[in-house]
Amino acid sequence: MNNSNQQAYDRGTSLYSPDGRIYQVEYAREAVKRGAPVVGVRAADGVVLAARTRSSSPLMVTESIEKLHKVDNHVGAASAGHVADARRLVDYARREAQVNRLRYGEPAGVEGLTKEVTDFIQENTQRGGTRPFGAALLVAGVDTSGPRLFETDPSGTPHEWKAVAIGGESATIREYLEEAYDPEMSVDDGVTLAVEALLEGAKDDDIDAESVSISTVDESGHRTYDTDEIATIIDGIDTGSDDE
Repeated sequence: MNNSNQQAYDRGTSLYSPDGRIYQVEYAREAVKRGAPVVGVRAADGVVLAARTRSSSPLMVTESIEKLHKVDNHVGAASAGHVADARRLVDYARREAQVNRLRYGEPAGVEGLTKEVTDFIQENTQRGGTRPFGAALLVAGVDTSGPRLFETDPSGTPHEWKAVAIGGESATIREYLEEAYDPEMSVDDGVTLAVEALLEGAKDDDIDAESVSISTVDESGHRTYDTDEIATIIDGIDTGSDDE
């Protein structure tokens, strides 16, 4: 009987279990954990997003796997979890950013834009016939308040961070970030820290420039790093480790 009751609560997003849980939201969080890791670092002069991409076949074009997205000139996003769900959320964020520009004649605030997205996410946790989004986003940008970094949870809750990781190996990566983070670091130092954190989470897996994506947002706007730049950063970290 207990197993039957739990299965009944499993099937609905709008039903609480007797111990106050919504199982479908928890399953959505598990989908995020199965995704490739993504790191966000807030620096003194901007925000860094770095992601590791996993290819299911050596024949797949790695560049076709999108983990980092430009939302607006001053906002970027990184995703972990189900790719299709993440694309839907990114498209929604882009539309809301443009609506804000057209309506108010100014860029959307990073916090306000994040809450628009999380409100949209939350609606799918209380309506019948839908399921929670199996993806989480890191929303990074620079507005009148300075550099900001937010995480969206499948429950529809936004969290602001100084540095954070989502996706696979996120616990290991967060431990590294807690030890190495410096709030006064520059964007360039933040890029190095983000790549170091991805390397720390990879453990024995090989990481090369083609399997890493990096973007930054600062006063100059959104910028995406090319493969050669990423290779130089990884080589510099490897060289530094060898010197020690």
